[in-house]
Amino acid sequence: MRIFLILLGAVFMLSACGNDEPQTQDSKGADETEHMQHDESGKLPEGLEEADDPEFPPGSKAIIQANHMEGMKGAETTIVGAFDTYAYEVTYTPTNGGKHVDNHRWVIQEELKEAVDHPLEPGIEATLEADHMEGMKGATAIVEKVEDTTVYMVDYKSTTTGEEVKNHKWLTEGELAPMEDSSD
Repeated sequence: MRIFLILLGAVFMLSACGNDEPQTQDSKGADETEHMQHDESGKLPEGLEEADDPEFPPGSKAIIQANHMEGMKGAETTIVGAFDTYAYEVTYTPTNGGKHVDNHRWVIQEELKEAVDHPLEPGIEATLEADHMEGMKGATAIVEKVEDTTVYMVDYKSTTTGEEVKNHKWLTEGELAPMEDSSD
């Protein structure tokens, strides 16, 4: 019985140790879901310019191909806005003591304190002005990847919860697919 209790105690200790791993954005995006804040106001960062000829114009519909959050992939979406900018994948530790976030997609040029007219290079540190997740605003981030692209603000209904998500920021053009033509 004593050995059983020792082994049981060891199992509990080892399982508790596994909880302090860095938070990563897995392919399902489930780690980020609990911390997402949806700013339904649609407020845009200062200086953001509308795209002249986006593949998905405002008011059009598309299918989301990204897995940033649970219930996002495969959802039908309505495009709220399309903007030309630089989109960044960043790694940061939240200012509220939350778990480290690896490869968060996306923060845009106009949401970085150090925003300039040219893109920041991977490996550069930047201060986040975005408030997509708890503890994001004011955090120091490392730029992992940068894309010169059109980003989209979208409305969609979660495929898992049925929750209406308004003004979600951001998806890139490559993360959207056209609606299937049903007139065949």
